[in-house]
Amino acid sequence: MAGVNQNIRQVLLVLATVAVVAHGATTTHLQFYMHDMVTPSAGSLATAVRSVRGPTPAPGNPINRFGDMYVIDDALTEGPDAASRAVGRAQGFYLMASRSADQLLLSANVVFTAGRHNGSSIALMGRDAILDEVRELPVVGGTGGFRGAAGYGLIRTHSFNASNNNAVLKVDMYLSV
Repeated sequence: MAGVNQNIRQVLLVLATVAVVAHGATTTHLQFYMHDMVTPSAGSLATAVRSVRGPTPAPGNPINRFGDMYVIDDALTEGPDAASRAVGRAQGFYLMASRSADQLLLSANVVFTAGRHNGSSIALMGRDAILDEVRELPVVGGTGGFRGAAGYGLIRTHSFNASNNNAVLKVDMYLSV
């Protein structure tokens, strides 16, 4: 009987510890727009550059190929207009990771350069099925005010220009820190 009581005490101690840790976490919602500019325009440089050209054309996609990799340094703004207040940069890469559909592997550091999160960053990595209305990508970490962050990002295409591959994405991030 003493062993059973000891086991119950240990279980209760673990549950209490989990409750304290879970209660201590702060939940944060962030919303911003990511400007992925593959083709430069007057007064605007490309922020996504193809660094690897894949060998196999993607079905129904005359621009991209399976294996194409783009390195990104995309502007992040408060609103969908490129002239709205800048909040940071999305730096990393995306890779055309499917032979049969427009699906990417996105790996990006969301680096905040203004506002109350200035100097902090969030790391995202996951599958981005770009033709889906809403895509969910996991948060795999963070730095500064987001050190130890967990959560997810919801990405929606706000606008896309098929003739030049430029896109503006709406990003909602839900973080536990």
